[in-house]
Amino acid sequence: MSHFSQNILLFLRGVVMGAVDLVPGISAGTVALVTGIYPQLINSIKSFNLHALKILRTDGFNAAWQYINGNFLVILISGMLLSLFSLATLMQFLLATYPLQLWSFFTGLIVASVVYLLRQNPLSRVCEVGLFGLGAAFAYAISIVPPIAIEGNYVSMFFAGSIALCAMIMPGISGSFVLLLLGLYPVFINALANVDMGLLAVFAAGGVVGLMLFSRLLSWLLSHYKNAVIATMCGFLVGSLGLIWPWKQLSSTVSNDSGGAVVLSSANLSPLEYSAVMGQDPQITSCAIAFLVALLIVLSMEIMANRFREQV
Repeated sequence: MSHFSQNILLFLRGVVMGAVDLVPGISAGTVALVTGIYPQLINSIKSFNLHALKILRTDGFNAAWQYINGNFLVILISGMLLSLFSLATLMQFLLATYPLQLWSFFTGLIVASVVYLLRQNPLSRVCEVGLFGLGAAFAYAISIVPPIAIEGNYVSMFFAGSIALCAMIMPGISGSFVLLLLGLYPVFINALANVDMGLLAVFAAGGVVGLMLFSRLLSWLLSHYKNAVIATMCGFLVGSLGLIWPWKQLSSTVSNDSGGAVVLSSANLSPLEYSAVMGQDPQITSCAIAFLVALLIVLSMEIMANRFREQV
């Protein structure tokens, strides 16, 4: 595979990572993990340290750029930014107009991702099975925590950014879901849709601080306990399925300071229960198609990743 083709694939990964992280319940880290760039991403983020500054001072910009894997990060982040700004309005539309199909699609993505990851990293030891269970329990516990209402000011957005971007690189824990728990998801989406550079810059600054700290821990864990980390992350993915189950009965909502509705509690229903309780068409056929399309997308990612590894 040519260098140009590799860069195009990397850019497209960034586009997908940005798109999925707009939706609560889906993590950009999941895409990075499934497409095989997760360790490289974590190590690249971790490389922003004092040693990088020392290399810049002693060996020049080019050496420092190579040390931080600058080309990789610029291409990936460019794809993510394009996706975030161009798809924010589309995601708002899909969540409002086709919520069942959208959540079915993302449910398919998570199911396929878990199958793929467990095929690549089977749970071969009892401790790995235990970590898988703990990860699932932890993610499920987070998914049932009721959101809180926080005012969307610069201070809250800074700390929200530091937490959300750490969650973004964790497969199974969505940065958008963290924002939803904090009651700041509508604030963030509106800031993207309206290009509010003030709020976005503060959010990004908080994210950079959080990532610099958290990436070091993740890098160390992946270097020393890779199978255990993958098992835990797969558990996170499974535990998050309850959060994105399409057919729900909303028990209560509250309006935040941006005028958006934040769900305080909900109950998962079967499609037939949804029809009976909500009096609405569960749209099973279109949801099944969306689910299958997601499976095919992850399968395609797996095939491309395998071909890429063969040609490297």
